[in-house]
Amino acid sequence: MTSTSPSTPHSFQVDLRGLVDLLSHHLYSSPRVYVRELLQNAVDAITARHALEPAAEVRIRLSASGGRVTIEDSGIGLTADEAHSLLATIGRSSKRAGGGSDLNEQGLEATRQEFLGQFGIGLLACFVVARQIRVVTRSARDPHAAPVEWLATDDGSYTVRELPHDARPEPGTTVVLEARPGAAEWAVPAKVEELARDYGSLLPYEITFDDGEGGEPRPITDRPAVWDRPFPTPDARRVALAGHCAQLFGFTPLDSIDLDLPVAGVRGVAYVLPEPTSPAHRAGHRVHLKGMLLTERADNLLPDWAFFVRAVLDTDTLRPTASRENLYDDETLAAVRDALGARVRGWLAELAASDPDRLAAFLQVHHLGVKSMARHDPDLLGLMLPWLPFETSDGSMSLQEFAAAHTDIHFTRTVEEFRQIAPIAAAHGLGVINAGYTYDADLLALLPAVRPDLKVTELDAGAVTERLDPVPTSAELALAPFLATARTRLEPQSCDVVLRAFQPVAVPALYLDDRQARQERDRTAALESADSLWSGILGALRGSAPRARLVLNHNNPLIRRIAALPDEALTGTAVESLYGQALLMSQRPLRPADSTLLNRAFLGLLEWATHSTDDRDAQEGQK
Repeated sequence: MTSTSPSTPHSFQVDLRGLVDLLSHHLYSSPRVYVRELLQNAVDAITARHALEPAAEVRIRLSASGGRVTIEDSGIGLTADEAHSLLATIGRSSKRAGGGSDLNEQGLEATRQEFLGQFGIGLLACFVVARQIRVVTRSARDPHAAPVEWLATDDGSYTVRELPHDARPEPGTTVVLEARPGAAEWAVPAKVEELARDYGSLLPYEITFDDGEGGEPRPITDRPAVWDRPFPTPDARRVALAGHCAQLFGFTPLDSIDLDLPVAGVRGVAYVLPEPTSPAHRAGHRVHLKGMLLTERADNLLPDWAFFVRAVLDTDTLRPTASRENLYDDETLAAVRDALGARVRGWLAELAASDPDRLAAFLQVHHLGVKSMARHDPDLLGLMLPWLPFETSDGSMSLQEFAAAHTDIHFTRTVEEFRQIAPIAAAHGLGVINAGYTYDADLLALLPAVRPDLKVTELDAGAVTERLDPVPTSAELALAPFLATARTRLEPQSCDVVLRAFQPVAVPALYLDDRQARQERDRTAALESADSLWSGILGALRGSAPRARLVLNHNNPLIRRIAALPDEALTGTAVESLYGQALLMSQRPLRPADSTLLNRAFLGLLEWATHSTDDRDAQEGQK
């Protein structure tokens, strides 16, 4: 073996300053990953040692004190030649064949699958916080090899020298980092311990931490994972998982869902959020790779519809990205994502079959997520039908409850339209569902496939008008001049006027519209502003759709008083005011023509009121 003089400097085969800048500013999201790299190298070294000596002791000890971070392991170690080759060349690994290894190639390949990373780049990554890295190592592959010291600084140089045999009697490696200026916060003992627990709590070997204050080293690892531990009762397990969720995510879950996929090498648990969250929010899940925390922000682990859970799991099959801070979205992950989604669906089915109270509590918070799933899963829709809540003209209830009272189901596409029509529909036995919320319209479109006996149609002005009580023919004939004036006034708004008697009496007028009528108005507006070519095309598209309707309530005293006004101009102004008030109550967007009408009607009423006052004052003066 060749001994290298400590006075002879050697250069890395990379620009170290450029590499550190690349790692800290472009590859890694935070300097905190240096602790992960230290733990990763130690665990891999132990794994390699066990492949060579299955009975070898396991020891990984992390400590921090005085601006230094030290980690010692009883792993495979390095020789001087390996230190040159592996620590100076990016991408090389001490776990590869060669260098006098006693491992056969088949055994080496099997062991290599257990490794977490690559020693060279992992150690160099520690320069994101260190100005100097000192490695003292002794090889377990060559019992006669002397201990080796590898000393590197952040200027890109390193030295290697052999040490006396008593400098490290047993195989293994000790790495010492000295924090560089500006990075001292990352070497504070409390911070190092926190990061070690975060990254390494599920690692397969026992790891301890020493803060340098003379106390007993504290364990970092906490295995087996809580979801793999035995518990005396299901309730005890549920309480333990709830405590784990509160510690990890900061909330007490509604429930927990086991995510066990042995074929895919995945074990974990999903926690159901206790509060509603937006479907657009990308959930962050915690993923451990062979025990090492890979990321706590994995947003591609579960299907988008499962936004109501936060998952934590350990896997040995999914691929990490280059920074080892997220999952690579490949075919394997896609298959695992589908399988995990199936587990969530299975949990819902189990609740529906065996625990309706827990299901009701879940749906009270997360009905939106279940509706999202049911759009793509008719079986799930049929299963959840008795439980999914909808806003209806009969109150909040499930589709199954609503269908028991109404075989003809109408729905509105906007919340505003529903709120205007709901009281009147309820009073006249018309079944209306508010489909203005997310996913509701899609689910209603699927409803006949699950319940063929039901008829589902969008609410239109004609359907509502037909349900309202007609006015006696004699009364309508008596009001014919009034109705003619009203229709003439609202003709420019493309609105018909009808007279009906309906409840509640307090509503003087109801504005009814539907999609076909809106499309026809839009076509007419476009026709008015189009050139000759488009006028011909749009004219050819003229539809026969019914227009919007202003339904006047004959039961309302105000309508009867307006109908009895002797002044036709004042009657017209009053009708325009009724139209404007009904339009505002429907909460629809106002067209420019509608705004003009509202202003004209308001000013007309003010003018009539003030003129009436002037006339009364004049009459008083004459007396």
